[in-house]
Amino acid sequence: MSERIRKALVVGGATLATETAWNAELEAKHEELVEWLHAQKLAGVLLRRNENVAWVTGGAVELRVLTPSETGVASLLITAEGKRYYFTAENEAPRLHDEEFGALDFEPVLFPWYGDDTIATAQKLAGGQIGSDTPSAGLTAVHLYPLRQSLSETEIARYRWLGAQTADATVESLHQVEPGMSEYDLEAITAENLLRRGILPSVALYAVDDRIYKYKHAVPRGKRLQQYGMLNLCSRKWGLAISITRFIHFGNLPAELAARFEASAQVNAALLDATREDATSAQLFGIAKDAYAAQGFAGDEQLHHQGGSTGYGEREWVATPNGTQTVVNHQAFAWNPSIRGAKAEDTVLLSDGKIEWLTATPELPVIEPVVNGTKYPAAGVLMK
Repeated sequence: MSERIRKALVVGGATLATETAWNAELEAKHEELVEWLHAQKLAGVLLRRNENVAWVTGGAVELRVLTPSETGVASLLITAEGKRYYFTAENEAPRLHDEEFGALDFEPVLFPWYGDDTIATAQKLAGGQIGSDTPSAGLTAVHLYPLRQSLSETEIARYRWLGAQTADATVESLHQVEPGMSEYDLEAITAENLLRRGILPSVALYAVDDRIYKYKHAVPRGKRLQQYGMLNLCSRKWGLAISITRFIHFGNLPAELAARFEASAQVNAALLDATREDATSAQLFGIAKDAYAAQGFAGDEQLHHQGGSTGYGEREWVATPNGTQTVVNHQAFAWNPSIRGAKAEDTVLLSDGKIEWLTATPELPVIEPVVNGTKYPAAGVLMK
């Protein structure tokens, strides 16, 4: 086996991937990508999108400088002959060598910051037609999601760490929430608790009181909390994405709202029970539709997407009436059914026919619906 990386992945003293295991992951991905290039009749592929860079480097490389950008400060070229390069500006090279690529088997190709010639050089090095994951004249557009969707054991180990840490940060934040805080305060508290764990917040949906009922995507707008608060967020590390939503209510929870949480949990359980290999996006949409109707909320599937596959994107695909995507083994999902102020959302992993919760928060109230004899817990509302 080729030496793809010369280090283990150690976080907080815990080894998430030994050097041998990490090498095995990277070698398998390299072989899969080279085989894919031959099947596509391409001489190479130029990767610029953060999710693809993270995938092919096993999460070892983070190229993001501008946080919202889909691309970073370097590009990767993998050729059908098995060569591996990274292209970057000379001013970025020292840090990228020391902190990103130094332990990897990619050869650097440098250019002045004012003279990016990545595409021309990549074409010359590959010696033929190359694909690209970003639109570029003369290059073949490619999509690598089919290669990313089934996760390796080392990817799952990273994902478990990220899910547990994100869940812990969310619970910690929830307990810091007090009446009178603004939605911006809720966002800031959660972001701090994630960032000090080395985790990047990537989606921020923080709302209070009536805004939770009114808007499905309630980005923070500064309203001050009276009784009811929502922390709805996504986080990222090693290219992987986690989704989670939790709620807090000061005073007794209204019976109608409690019933909606129970119903949302039932829809979520129906979706989890149906999330099995070869199930299609359209079939899963139908499951959600039927589950809403069974709970007395027929048509609520029309009011917002219900979630779907995750991994290297907050949603790699969502369930739709005519969706053709299919579920595979070792795939992550984040379903998010919601009913008028209530919602269930966690990140889970389908592995060998079983659902594993990556964002479990057993210290919070739990709703435990049962479908086909199996419990599928969802978080209830923390009441103070």
